[in-house]
Amino acid sequence: MPPEPAPTPARRAVSPLDHRLEAATGHDIDTLWAYRDRGILDEPHSHLVDQHRELAKTQTGVTFYLRLLHCLSSGEFDVNDALFTRLDRTVDQLEKAAEARNAAAEKVLAALEPIEAAAAAPAPGAQQLSTDDQAALLAIASGAKLYEHLLTGRISVTAASGTRIPHAKLQRLEDAGLVVRDTDHPVHAGQPVALTDAGRAALFAARRTPTTRAPTLPARPGTSPSTPVQRR
Repeated sequence: MPPEPAPTPARRAVSPLDHRLEAATGHDIDTLWAYRDRGILDEPHSHLVDQHRELAKTQTGVTFYLRLLHCLSSGEFDVNDALFTRLDRTVDQLEKAAEARNAAAEKVLAALEPIEAAAAAPAPGAQQLSTDDQAALLAIASGAKLYEHLLTGRISVTAASGTRIPHAKLQRLEDAGLVVRDTDHPVHAGQPVALTDAGRAALFAARRTPTTRAPTLPARPGTSPSTPVQRR
């Protein structure tokens, strides 16, 4: 018999708005969160991910009280005044958790809608990055420094990951406005190199998966179809 296929890794259980973020950005939630932590995202996308993380926390509260309510109403407990008191208290807690979740969702939607609009009408003349340029920008995003060897005078860029980037490539990325050096530091000690906002935007756009519409996805673990997020 052929071997059993490897199980698909469980995806992060986050919020009811995941599909809209993924459709607008072309990245799944795990990638967006990782890019935020690595400093790859520009300010609008960073703000969106920060708001989404807050939404994920509030969604966890909704899920917890839903499960507790299901447990209390499963028939496992005696039907008496104590159970009614616990049910009432849990319903109140669920309502408050849903209100907090909905408030957080409003903030996500406020941050998401301009990005959806921009994705629907991409700016003309966006810079096209080669695979090598993408790799260089990804390495720089994690931290990099430009050094000049004291004896040989050779100039090179070393990323925090250990990746070395040719000086000529750095100059080309600088000329394109994608990276910037902190010239307040001497090259002998190492000049920090960082992505510009244009560099983050170009890298993010180059690595996004094109999407034509927001997909309809089944509810994930941690989300509840019975408590939908609504715009007020």
